[in-house]
Amino acid sequence: MTMDGTVVVPGTTMGAQWVDDVLLAGDASDVCFSLPAPIDRSMLRRLVRDRQSELADSGLRPGGAAALRLPPSMAFITHLLAVWRSGGQAILLDHRLTDYEVRRAIERLVPQVVVSPERPVPSGLRTFVEVDTAVASYSGHPASTAHAVVQLSSGSTGPSKVIGRTAEDLVEEVLRYTQIDGVPQRGERIILLPSMVHVLGLVGGLMYGLHAGVTLVPPARLTGDAILQAIASGSAPATVLGVPFHIGLLASVNEPPSLPQFKRMTTGGELVPASVAKAFEQKFQVPLGNMYGMTEVGVIGTDLFGRHRPEIQPAPGIEVRAVDGELQIRRPESPYLGLSDPSRWADGWLRTKDAGVVDPETGLVSIKGRLDSQVSVGGLKVDLTEVEYTIGTLRGVEAAVVVFDGAITAYLQLNERRDVARIEAELAQRLASYKRPRSVRILDQLPRTTTGKLVRDVTVLRKAAP
Repeated sequence: MTMDGTVVVPGTTMGAQWVDDVLLAGDASDVCFSLPAPIDRSMLRRLVRDRQSELADSGLRPGGAAALRLPPSMAFITHLLAVWRSGGQAILLDHRLTDYEVRRAIERLVPQVVVSPERPVPSGLRTFVEVDTAVASYSGHPASTAHAVVQLSSGSTGPSKVIGRTAEDLVEEVLRYTQIDGVPQRGERIILLPSMVHVLGLVGGLMYGLHAGVTLVPPARLTGDAILQAIASGSAPATVLGVPFHIGLLASVNEPPSLPQFKRMTTGGELVPASVAKAFEQKFQVPLGNMYGMTEVGVIGTDLFGRHRPEIQPAPGIEVRAVDGELQIRRPESPYLGLSDPSRWADGWLRTKDAGVVDPETGLVSIKGRLDSQVSVGGLKVDLTEVEYTIGTLRGVEAAVVVFDGAITAYLQLNERRDVARIEAELAQRLASYKRPRSVRILDQLPRTTTGKLVRDVTVLRKAAP
């Protein structure tokens, strides 16, 4: 970033200067985090430099890789920025992964150092914790690729994929956020709910917040009351950034206080049912914005004012097309580490595996669900997304997953006591007989991925059902 605020992105390599230019630049007294004690930009820079020295002493070299197995914390933030500032690659491992999953990732990616909590992280509802870290030297090899960050996707329907993104790509996405109408502005706050290990919290929360001068405020606990307390903790306008699961937390608050600083809630992940969006907006009198993206790309499209629901507007610089009913995103390179999979990326286009259409006049994108949501029942085609959407319009249904395991089965999470027979009767008025679930199962909590997406794996759902 030059003195006049212009960001300069070299064509092939950005070195390590991009961290200072894009993320750490700004007035030393700017408050970057409210934990609730403030962390200003001067303190953040000092912490990052200290971490950088520690990593160098442990063997991290420019061009090397460091695996971070840390919960959301200042330790995670400062280690991440220190790795990048050292010219290294950050491999982000969700701290909730099993030792087996972590070991497999490390064996494949071969980092020079691995940063973990010194002691087990207490389970519970905390969104941001303080941890002491242990840095273990692992190998002397440089990183196998030039990506700045390596992430494991947390897909809801299949095994994780290893995804890499360059510094240029990350900076490009941060700048893309600055062009989206409705994002938080300098001096405002983001109530940060999603994990920074995953793309929404990482780029849409942490990186954009640092670049734009927006204060990041993690709530003390992951409850509806604690989220509202975080909003009320300051007078600056606040945007809640989360996933649909977090809407349910806020909806659980019976009589929310008046919060004039509550500006908007923006959700990523799966689309929010219209009935849930309407109920949220009526309760809190703020817009519920939607954001569609992928780990491989970052933000793809948004509707932050709820004007086009369920459609979205492609983000600036993002080109979307629909081929045979599948949404594809233009990407110059495959985001996957290892051999390129032509079923996911080919000829400059990334296949999303999401069904959708692009309006030729407005350019708005309608997401119809996963391609594998199309099933045949008695020779008749059924879109499970349609069935799921219809169930979501019923009173008391907080979330629903519809799968096909020889027959259509619906798994429901309710926010009030309801009789299954009554739910089935209401569906009979809304869906043709061949579209209706043959079995409706009620769960206290539907299984979710680490990013808050509903799990659609039949085996996992069967185990979770009573």
